[in-house]
This record gives sequence, structure tokens and C-alpha cells, in this order.
Amino acid sequence: MAVFLSALGFGVVTAAILAISAVGFTLQFSVTNVFNLSFGSVMTISGFVAYWLNSAGLGIWPAMAVAAIAGGALSLAINELLYEPFIRHGVNLFGMVIVTISVGLICDHALQAIVGPSFFSYEAPAGKAFHFADFVLTGQELAIIGIAVALTVLVQAALQYTRLGKAMRGLSVNPSLARACGVPTRRVIALAWFVSGVLAGIGGVALFLDISTFTATTGSEFLIVIIAAAVLGGIGSPRGAVLGALVVGIVTEVGAAYWNPELKDVLAFSVLIVVLLVRPQGLFSQLATERAVAR
Repeated sequence: MAVFLSALGFGVVTAAILAISAVGFTLQFSVTNVFNLSFGSVMTISGFVAYWLNSAGLGIWPAMAVAAIAGGALSLAINELLYEPFIRHGVNLFGMVIVTISVGLICDHALQAIVGPSFFSYEAPAGKAFHFADFVLTGQELAIIGIAVALTVLVQAALQYTRLGKAMRGLSVNPSLARACGVPTRRVIALAWFVSGVLAGIGGVALFLDISTFTATTGSEFLIVIIAAAVLGGIGSPRGAVLGALVVGIVTEVGAAYWNPELKDVLAFSVLIVVLLVRPQGLFSQLATERAVAR
């Protein structure tokens, strides 16, 4: 029982990091219809922005805030400078997937050329340890969980109650009708890319804090699990992404405690396959139509 509870605690922390990242990934896809596989690269670059600031003496939490803004700006720039030209030329969804993979690879290799193949870590104390039943969480881990809860609630509230949030929901459900109703499409899409990048930046720093050491490709490697959580919850649904993150995070950590920790990704995708066999659209499905051309 002690092993199970300890693994459950680690699973909640992993789920928190996954939730931040998966919400950003699925929110951007639902609005723009671009399956952005360079998302992990944005996480990594943002994490290194925080690393450089932290190495210069800035605290890790202020560094995370700056990294979040940097991630938002980078995500927006990638869309405006690289993706939009392809979209304007009518490249379809599959073609855009290839473009995003290419951009991610370029970003990862460019970053590795700058920082090298070494391992890096933040200069941030884990904080006081807190005991819950038979597992222990550090102050740092509790902060990550708190940030995840606050961000997911904030995103859901914004989508539900703000004008821009309702515009995002309208674009995700029926783009043509949203345009006809006067939704400022370009501004809403730009905001979706920026918010996605902000969440990627926060998720990247949280991931690097959790795993202690990281490289120039860590974010892209974690992207596989993010996609599993997003698809499990129902791609395009932020609420589903949170639930998918909880399932994937807890199952992988509990499974790793009793099985081989190196096969955690196998567990994540095993759960995904089983759920999709029963419910192909995922646990939740927000997208009401299939769109063959990326906007």
C-alpha cells in the first residue's frame, strides 16, 4: 500500500504538468485546426529561457513567468512567420502536420547547436517536504499542482464567460458561422497561439523542475505523452485534456512503481488504445465537424 500511495503522489504531480501542457495543446488545435507537433520544442526553448534567467540569479518562479511570455511570443511568431504562409496556400491538415514536425526538428537541433548535448538543471531548492498519508510532496511539487489547478480553472472560466473565450468556442465548433457572425478570426487565432505558447512555457519549466535534469530535446520527448492525454480526453476539449492528464499521469506512475519505469510511455498508449476502442472520440469531444483544410 505504501508503494501505491507514493506512486499516486508522483502521478498527481505528473498529471499536473500534463494538464498544463495538454490544455495548451488542445486549445490551440481546437481553434486553429493545426496539429502542432512543434509544441514540445516551444516547451524546451521556454524552459531554457528560465534556465538562463535562473543561472543569472533570478528566482525560479519569476523565471517561469518570463519563460511563459517567451513561450507565447515564440508560438505566435512561429504561426505568423512559418505556418500562416502554408495555410494561406491551402495546405491540408496532413501537410501541416509534416510542416510542424519539420519546425520542431529545426528548433530542437538549433537549440542543441547552441547549448550542446549536456544535461542541465535549475538552481531551485525543492522546499519543505509535506507528508500526506504514506507519500511525500515537496513545496515545489505542491506549487506545480497549485499552478496547474489555477491555470486550468482560469482557462475554462475564460472559455465559458469571456467574449474572446466564446469566440474561440465558436471557431472550434463552426468556423464559417463564427466568421459570418463577425468574430474577429485573425485576432482570436493569434490569441489561441499565444495562450498555447504561454501554457507550453509554464509546462516546460514545471517539467524540467520535476525531472531535475533536462536536455535540448526533453520537451519534444514529453510531447508523446501530452498527445496521449489530449487524445484520450477528446482532442479539442480542455476539460477532457485535464481528465486525460489525470488518467495518464496516475496510471503511468503507478504502473512504473510495479513494473519497468522505462516503459511508462507504453502504459500511457495502452490506456489510450483501450479507451479509444470503446469510445473513438475520446472521453469528451468538443469539435462538432471534421475540417480537412487547416485555417
